Amino acid sequence: MKFSLSLALFAAFLLVSCSEEPPPPTTRHRPAKYPATETAEYPPPQQPFNPNGPVQPSGAPPVETAPSPPPTAAPTKVAKGDYPYGIPVPGKPHLVESPYSPGKYIDVEGFPPGTEVKDPYTDKIFLVP
Repeated sequence: MKFSLSLALFAAFLLVSCSEEPPPPTTRHRPAKYPATETAEYPPPQQPFNPNGPVQPSGAPPVETAPSPPPTAAPTKVAKGDYPYGIPVPGKPHLVESPYSPGKYIDVEGFPPGTEVKDPYTDKIFLVP
């Protein structure tokens, strides 16, 4: 009896597993059609940072300024020997005092001696001692 019952169950499972199901209907996916967008610059161009410039409130839009005209005459090239040297600060090996702005220290770490460096306070060139 056990054998015939298990044989009947096996036959039922075999019959059920062999029946074919229709394949799912195939659907074609179409690409999405989005409305045309305006061609704007993204991201907006970054404005240059000027630490000595006027402070603007955070909510105010940036003020557009007209570009300055190019210089009419070519600047004369100054020989390297015509620049003054910075004044070393005692006890601080990488700081020098600018010859153009006394009392203002400038970090010249990584610049070899004799290198031309721009004073950030006056935008004038001096040499690393």
